[in-house]
Amino acid sequence: MGGLKFTVCLFLLIDLCSSVLVQEQPLVLTYHNGPLLTTSPTVDVHVIWYGRFSPAQRSVVADFVQCLEASRTLEPSVYSWWKTTERYRGRSNKPIAMANTRLGKQKLDAGYSLGKSLKRSQIIALVEGAIASRALPENGNAVYLVLTSDDVTVEGFCMSCGFHATVLPKKNVHLPYAWVGNSETQCPGQCAWPFHQPIYGPQTPPLVAPNGDMGIDGMIINIATVLAGAVTNPFNTGYFQGDAGAPLEAVSACPGMYGKGSYPGYPGNLLVDKITGASYNGNGVNGRKFLLPAIWDPATHSCKTLV
Repeated sequence: MGGLKFTVCLFLLIDLCSSVLVQEQPLVLTYHNGPLLTTSPTVDVHVIWYGRFSPAQRSVVADFVQCLEASRTLEPSVYSWWKTTERYRGRSNKPIAMANTRLGKQKLDAGYSLGKSLKRSQIIALVEGAIASRALPENGNAVYLVLTSDDVTVEGFCMSCGFHATVLPKKNVHLPYAWVGNSETQCPGQCAWPFHQPIYGPQTPPLVAPNGDMGIDGMIINIATVLAGAVTNPFNTGYFQGDAGAPLEAVSACPGMYGKGSYPGYPGNLLVDKITGASYNGNGVNGRKFLLPAIWDPATHSCKTLV
């Protein structure tokens, strides 16, 4: 009997040691000593609408961007989520808060000026054209956000749900820009999850979109992702992990996480609207509700969700 007790205790000890050995390591995004937009007093988000967007769809996105500076909204809020980016400090290592991240000017291109099948270089051309025509101002402390409608294909779409980069127009000032497409008719299982069943993995029922539009609510997730990346790693010399050509950034380092208890194929425990049944985790302006992905928190070296 004594030998049995010793054996049991030994197995328990081994199991305990194993659990310690496989303890999850902190997630670290390294700062590469370059400039950040998080240290700018104001960041304008200028929007180029390319293709067919209804006024209601444009209103959802515009409200989301305005939420980034709306401090007096019900918690948990989009504003609180965005405040995490202020913890990404630059070379001075001083906590300089962005005074405003605000909705800038908007340009509509409902006539598909470059057609319905775009190369990445044409996304740049849209930004350059909007600045050259003075439809949008040229500002190094801004992000130029190009949004394409669900009937527009973009080179690399579905391999990527969105991206950010920089463009160098006439004044030789690098301007951060980003692109996100409406994936509703192209690859919703990849770019609009969890509002659509995933392409791979557990086929759990899709969540109800908080603004009643699977494509637009999916775009909000991806807009949040590229904007967070654009301000914390605007020139590929900011915060990221891995190769600068395909970096893991503020949000992309935390894939598939929206609430506590998330795991692959399950977004986590979320808030549910009692009237519509929609799932969300962040409140915004004009009574809006949004679902936002986890963001890496430099203070804790971990992925942070709103709920």
